[in-house]
Amino acid sequence: MADPVLSEAEADRRLAQNPRDIEALVAKAEARTGERDDRTAAAFYRAALSAASAAGPLPERFRPVIARAQAGLARAESYFETYLDEALSRSGFPAGTRPRRFQAGLDMLFGRRPFDLQLQAPTAFYLPGLPQKRYYERREFGWAPALEAKAPAMRAELQAFLETAGDCFSPYITSDPSKPRSDVHGLLDNPAWSTLYLHEQGAPVAGVAEHFPTTMSTVEELDLPRIGVHAPSILFSRLKAGARIPPHHGVINARLICHLPLVVPPGCGFRVGGETRRWSEGELLVFDDSIEHEAWNTGGRDRIILIFDIWRPEVTADERRALVAMFDAINAYARV
Repeated sequence: MADPVLSEAEADRRLAQNPRDIEALVAKAEARTGERDDRTAAAFYRAALSAASAAGPLPERFRPVIARAQAGLARAESYFETYLDEALSRSGFPAGTRPRRFQAGLDMLFGRRPFDLQLQAPTAFYLPGLPQKRYYERREFGWAPALEAKAPAMRAELQAFLETAGDCFSPYITSDPSKPRSDVHGLLDNPAWSTLYLHEQGAPVAGVAEHFPTTMSTVEELDLPRIGVHAPSILFSRLKAGARIPPHHGVINARLICHLPLVVPPGCGFRVGGETRRWSEGELLVFDDSIEHEAWNTGGRDRIILIFDIWRPEVTADERRALVAMFDAINAYARV
C-alpha cells in the first residue's frame, strides 16, 4: 500500500533532488503499480533495493519500506512472466515446445535457473577460440545412429565378460606413488566411481579388449584423438548407487567426451555448466569436459556407461598434428 503522505508528485520531487532516495523510489513504484504500469514499477522497485543494498545498514524505519519493495517487485515480475508466457504461446511457442537454448535463457531471465557463465577451464592445455558449447547434439554426428544401434550388443559383451572374469572394475582415481598424493574429488582409491578400460595409454588393454569385438570395432572407426599415451580412452564407467562425482574439469578442450549409457537406473543425472541432462539407455550424449561437470546416482542400482573421446570437430588438421607433437614432446621430457 502506498504511503498516503508521499504522493507520486512528492516522490518525483524528492527523486529529482536525490535519485537514490529509497522511500521516494518505493512510493514511485507503488504509484506506477496503481496505474497498472508494472514494467515501470519493477524498475523503481529494483532501484530502491539497489540503493538500500549500497547504503549498508539502514535505520529500523526502513525495514517495512524494503519489505514493500521486495513484495512489489515479486508481484511485478510474476505479472510480467505470465504475460510473456501467454504472448509466446499466442506466437506459436507454448511451454514445452520452445527451442532448448531459448527456454534456458528464459529460465535465467526469470530466475528459475542460475545465470550460466561457466566457461572452458581445462587443467592441462587450453586451445583458444573454440565455441563455448557444453553439449553437442546427437544429430551433429552422422555416425551416432549406427553406434546407438550397437548398444545392446555392447551391453551383452560387458555382461558376458563380467560373468566369466568377475568384477574387474577398479577405482577411476588411484594412488600413484611417483606423484604427490592428491584427493581433489574425494574419490581417491574409492570404488564408488570405477572403470573397466578397453583402451588405455595408447593401446588396447591386453586380456580385456579382445572380449569386446563389437565395442572396439565400432568405436575405433570414429574420429578418435590419437595422442600417444594420453588418448584415446575407451572404457566402461560405473557409478555405484548413492555415489556422486563432484564438480571438476577435464584436461584439454580440443576433444569431446562421448557417453553411451548402457545401464541407467532412475535417479541418475549429469550437469555440464548450468545445464543438467539425464542419460537414456542407448542414447549418445556428447559434451565438453573442460567445462565444469558433475554426475550423480541417487538410484538403487549401479549406473554403467561406455565412455570414449573424439576430436572436437572445430579443431583443424594442423592443430591436431601440433597437439599430438606437443604432447609427445611433453611425454618424452620426463625421460630426457
